[in-house]
Amino acid sequence: MGKNFTVRLPEDEAADAEALARAEGLSLNETVRRALIEAVEARRNDPEFQARVRRIIDEDRELLERLAR
Repeated sequence: MGKNFTVRLPEDEAADAEALARAEGLSLNETVRRALIEAVEARRNDPEFQARVRRIIDEDRELLERLAR
């Protein structure tokens, strides 16, 4: 089973999303889900994003190791 969460959008962005869903013949939920999947995949293929994530992982590792002492 999936996880539910709420996304708050300004009225114009919500209207755009609803129009896109209607034009694609999809539910708003499916339209938002697909957009999120596309965004995640794009970031996975972005070397600069990957470098930022690695930096965050390293910083968090150091912090967690200090807290574990």
